[in-house]
Amino acid sequence: MTIHWCGTGLSSVPGLRLLLSERDDVKVWNRTLEKAEGAVGDLTQNIAAFDKESIAAELRQGDIIISMLPGDWHAPLAQLAIENKAHFVSSSYIAPEMRALDQAARDAGVTVMNEIGLDPGIDHLMAHHLVEAYRASPDYDVGNTISFLSYCGGIPKQANPFRYKFSWSPLGVLKALRSPSTSIRNFETFQVDRPWNAISTYQAPLPTPEGFEVYPNRDSRPFMAQYGFDPRWKVKDFVRGTLRLNGWTDAWAPVFKEIETLRGDTGEARLQEMSNQFWTENAYEEGEPDRVVLCVSLKVENDQGTCWHQTYAMDAWGDAQSTAMARLVSIPVALAVKASTEGQLPPGVHAAPGNGALTTPWLAQIHKLAQHIEIVDHMKTAE
Repeated sequence: MTIHWCGTGLSSVPGLRLLLSERDDVKVWNRTLEKAEGAVGDLTQNIAAFDKESIAAELRQGDIIISMLPGDWHAPLAQLAIENKAHFVSSSYIAPEMRALDQAARDAGVTVMNEIGLDPGIDHLMAHHLVEAYRASPDYDVGNTISFLSYCGGIPKQANPFRYKFSWSPLGVLKALRSPSTSIRNFETFQVDRPWNAISTYQAPLPTPEGFEVYPNRDSRPFMAQYGFDPRWKVKDFVRGTLRLNGWTDAWAPVFKEIETLRGDTGEARLQEMSNQFWTENAYEEGEPDRVVLCVSLKVENDQGTCWHQTYAMDAWGDAQSTAMARLVSIPVALAVKASTEGQLPPGVHAAPGNGALTTPWLAQIHKLAQHIEIVDHMKTAE
């Protein structure tokens, strides 16, 4: 068996180095050989220039392909894996073209695991843990009212005037700002065309409570089923969103205004120009620590008021070994790869697992990656 790790970008290296330190069956593929050699050349010489045809020539039944490449590559590499009865892992959201491969993966008896990075990934594991903890509690009742939120953000540890810094090309961030979102607010579907039309505040229950600006992402609603919500539950609020430093909205107001005006090829060219400018002006300096804050909360109410309320709260920052973002994205990928080699993952296209037999040990490993991580029981702190 060979593990084919594709891509050695900024968010790939800690997980890749973990696998290389433990195994001798890992082959590294990257579009730029020099970058790969600089990232992991001290651990392996099994490095090759990436192209799909070269991987296809070497791929064997039972191998694993990991795609840490841009999103356009995920489905083609997953298809290649399925055709050769090999497994596939990525940290990205399951796109429609990826989901369409589910039956083929099941028929081939192979696992196609996605959404096992930070967000999506660690947030899923935390959500599954909280839902199962509530279901097992004496406060569980199908008639209770449920509120769920999950906010994650990569932010500068040392705040700058722009209230944000980039660890990779800003183009993806700018394009995401043009996307609509759908969530549930006060029992009703809540839709906005642009994130800045839904910005609110959130007080994170960190050791020193801290306020942030937050906004909803994408379409939150399908994740209720993914997290094991009973269809009979009365869901008051359900949102998966992004977290930013206070002051971000004001600092980015001119960006929001200009994005609204961009159209067609000219607009795309201007987005690229803005991306280049932001990369020059607001990238992390060498050795500057980044920060990741993730809070996943489940609140339950009955006729007497709140009866169950817990939040999984994480605060992590970069150190001499890696950025917080890199280790929190790539090490969960490495955990999924290990589980795949041990036959612990079912065939088909899946997101991060909700099975406690996997989520519990994986979360134990993730606890080692953050400077602060805990489950806050708000009922106890309120006593």
